[in-house]
Amino acid sequence: MKPSKVELNYRDKKYQLRVNNKPFYINGAGVDFGNIKSLADFGGNAFRTWRVNNGEKSGLEILDEAHQNGLMVCMGIEVERERHGFNYENQQAVSEQMAAIKEDILALKDHPALLIWGIGNELNLRHKNPKVWDAVNDLSKMIHQIDPNHPTTTMLAGAEPEVIELVDKLCPDLDLLSFQIYGAIDKLPGFLQESHYQGAYMITEWGATGHWECENTRWDRPIEANSTEKANDYRLRYLNYIAEDAKQCIGSFVFLWGQKQERTPTWYGLFLDNNNSTEAAQVMQYLWTGKWAQHKIPQIGKLTVNGMLAEESVCLQQGQTYSAKIDSKTTNKNLSYRWELMREVDRELESDGGDFEPTPEIVWQQSNANTLMNVEFSPPQTGEFRLFVYVDDGHGGSATANMPILIES
Repeated sequence: MKPSKVELNYRDKKYQLRVNNKPFYINGAGVDFGNIKSLADFGGNAFRTWRVNNGEKSGLEILDEAHQNGLMVCMGIEVERERHGFNYENQQAVSEQMAAIKEDILALKDHPALLIWGIGNELNLRHKNPKVWDAVNDLSKMIHQIDPNHPTTTMLAGAEPEVIELVDKLCPDLDLLSFQIYGAIDKLPGFLQESHYQGAYMITEWGATGHWECENTRWDRPIEANSTEKANDYRLRYLNYIAEDAKQCIGSFVFLWGQKQERTPTWYGLFLDNNNSTEAAQVMQYLWTGKWAQHKIPQIGKLTVNGMLAEESVCLQQGQTYSAKIDSKTTNKNLSYRWELMREVDRELESDGGDFEPTPEIVWQQSNANTLMNVEFSPPQTGEFRLFVYVDDGHGGSATANMPILIES
């Protein structure tokens, strides 16, 4: 197999990515590796990884599967983080890291599905030592010396002007920068203007408003938007802040084409743990292809308990009976409803920067043929919980909503 020749061109005051001399605008996603084929089915053309070997599949296996499905890969390179204890003053450790990464580059550089090398993920997150950027620039130089066919980038947490300026200055060998930005994506044009950054960029993570950006209950638990609100956010953020910048932005990777636990099991994934797709996944399909799915996932309204919204910081009494209701915005009569009461994540186990987080225990659930858009439940325990509702459409799609609940004795 021959490597793909990937080039970043600048013409008519616009940047354009070209693969084998053909324009390539990135319509991509960060993937859960069980969903590579579905990304292609929904109209995506690329995905990104966070590391070469994810513990389930090797870099070669990932690239092979991408190639089989007509997808390109922004291959992430694991670069140690200061917040995990790595010391960039330790030159021996830095040299050993480069030697290990060089082996990965040599092994994968000629694969036709390889698009871009992503050197490190959010290395600016809670870091103090700027020498990490010297290491990133040295890695980029090494890659360019042995692989002339693929650009290099690094993925930044956020897009603060001072960070953009610093990395642009200390990493001149990078071909472009990559930003990971959620609810603050509306600030990106201003950030870029203030930083005076004139180069190309990708948005390598974007999607739902982050749990650190939204309103909290009075006991400091974040309030998650429902699936219909999220789908609208995805659409507007893509149109207004990604597609809108045709001069510097060469595409994006929506987060996450799959499912993960991060504050909740539904916050960031465009799929659920049963592999049902969400309304946001169908929105991405429309944005990428111009066509809506045959069976559109139902839209939903507000979730309430005894008429109270999450924003009212809902407190309940153990053993009392309450009525929960989800407003439906569809005439589909074949919907089924699943209700669950799940513990909140133990605060000591909350993930940082997307690291692993355990899925909490479900203490009550109801899902049978008689379960409808409203349900009565009696909280069995005291503590901090979330009430979830899943509205399944019978065609592999689901709408979702949840609210934090404090249960007292």
